[in-house]
Amino acid sequence: MNYVFGPVPSRRLGMSLGVDTIPLKTCNWNCVYCQLGRTIPLTNKRLEYFPRRSIFAEVAKEISSLQSQKPDWITFVGSGEPTLHTGLGWLIRAVKSSTDIPVAVITNGSLLYLPEVCEELCAADAVLPTLDAGTPKLYKKINRPHPSITFERLIDGLIAFRKEYSGWLWLEIMLVRGLNDTEQALQDISAAVERIYPDEIHINIPDRPPSETWVQPPDTEGLLRAQAILGRTARVVHPATGTFHLDKCNTITEAVMDIITRHPIRREDLVKNLPREMEEKLKMILDELVARGKARIIKRYGYKFYCAASTHHQTKDHS
Repeated sequence: MNYVFGPVPSRRLGMSLGVDTIPLKTCNWNCVYCQLGRTIPLTNKRLEYFPRRSIFAEVAKEISSLQSQKPDWITFVGSGEPTLHTGLGWLIRAVKSSTDIPVAVITNGSLLYLPEVCEELCAADAVLPTLDAGTPKLYKKINRPHPSITFERLIDGLIAFRKEYSGWLWLEIMLVRGLNDTEQALQDISAAVERIYPDEIHINIPDRPPSETWVQPPDTEGLLRAQAILGRTARVVHPATGTFHLDKCNTITEAVMDIITRHPIRREDLVKNLPREMEEKLKMILDELVARGKARIIKRYGYKFYCAASTHHQTKDHS
């Protein structure tokens, strides 16, 4: 498949059927912790990167095939920033008109200051924007945004969207040790959060390979500090557990590529709960993808992750 992947286990959304509307690493941020590697180059152009009707046709086909195994959510989560696709609002409404499965959008929230983007996302059942910093300086250091996406525009957009949006607004914060897990940084984030009024705050930990090798997850003290400062609506979102569906593509190789392109993963997590003969086959497939230059192995935190060869990760592990 070209645009749909999964269902995959999600940290926040149970089993999620992913919809990818943009080419790999099309984004207006270049976050230091991004599991898809560096953004080269940054772009802030909204375009119809893929035909919206082709995307919806694939989603509709997948929904009809999953009648006995409905996912918990259908999630628009791009290989970068999904709101850069100009047909996103049309797609959300089309999907919602064809199924009762709730629709979520995982976004960095940077374009919510645009009225048209705000209106498009209002059709979703849940929107999960990002807020990793409470000051312009730290925002630039962590998220490394396109020059036109200022901190002020980010905050103003989140505030404006909250006023218009009646669905679930779950604000996501990725904690990076030594950057935004300090008391001052968390106090600054908390002050910004108070202006936005999200329904929940999800504290995430970089457990997949970040684009920059020096990025480290917070320690226990940092997590406790974050929960204390960010308040009762904040919760730590632990790594997802569950089974990856490898039977929804024409071949297992295609299914594996669909997953590792969007979710760098350890081999042991990919083969979890599979029969022994399937484990051996997957090992051969992964080895073959690496040998053919389709996939690569990235080492982070002492583990080996498989990801698409086209991602821009630093290869040397300093952990």
